[in-house]
Amino acid sequence: MQIRRFARGCHSILGIFLHPVGRFLGPLLDHLRTPERLERGLVLVLPGIEAESCLNHGIARGLADGGVDAAIEIFDWTTGIILLFWYHLRGWRRNVAQAERLVRRIIAYQAAYPGRAVHLVGHSGGGAMTILALERLPAGVVVTNAVLLQAAISPGYNLVNALRHSTRGIYNFSSLRDIFFLGIGSCIAATVDGRFTPAAGMIGFRLPGALTASEREIYSAKLHEMPFRPAMIASFHLGGHMGAANRVFVAEWIAPLLKPDQAAEPGSVSQRDAI
Repeated sequence: MQIRRFARGCHSILGIFLHPVGRFLGPLLDHLRTPERLERGLVLVLPGIEAESCLNHGIARGLADGGVDAAIEIFDWTTGIILLFWYHLRGWRRNVAQAERLVRRIIAYQAAYPGRAVHLVGHSGGGAMTILALERLPAGVVVTNAVLLQAAISPGYNLVNALRHSTRGIYNFSSLRDIFFLGIGSCIAATVDGRFTPAAGMIGFRLPGALTASEREIYSAKLHEMPFRPAMIASFHLGGHMGAANRVFVAEWIAPLLKPDQAAEPGSVSQRDAI
């Protein structure tokens, strides 16, 4: 069991260097999108600006390892061409259109499977896209929760509308060690929302100005900051940008947040459940 867990963690690290290959391996995840799983809920995994890759495949597999029995799909909001990563980051009009496409996917699923849970998990640029989609959901349409894995969105971005469309709220996993991508990179290339600042996936979110008292209460109740902590190292997340997508880390820290009763604390999944 321990050997298998170790192998999965190492395999995910290797996937960082081979991540473009994942674009061609989508059929290997078909077992996570069966009709039986769709009956139990839906998890949409949003890639970063690198497009569908081994990184987000690791997220999908990690969720399944951690006991998530709903359907798990990669929702690739990019063009699928890795060389267009800059366009994926800064193509605001296209990104808004893709966020609206995600909204339609959520509405269509909820119409076909009323009452089922819907979860969004976004890594890096996909975390920013998660926010753009949530705030565009029609009145009365909500998801269960959203998990941002070191999101490439500005820390002062107003989350009020996004938070209103999630029953459990938004979990923001961040790391001060994400200096290269979300520190230096975001200051030079900007965040998805066009701000030249360290991203919320590095330093966490900040309360925007001019919030009403009720809006502050929404932040307090539904925004759950999850900064990097040393205990995560044992789950193959060393604090860097890619570590949050490690299959073992996702199984042990993210999957518990998506379970119906949220009974398990992140990081508390047993080794038996993680294999």
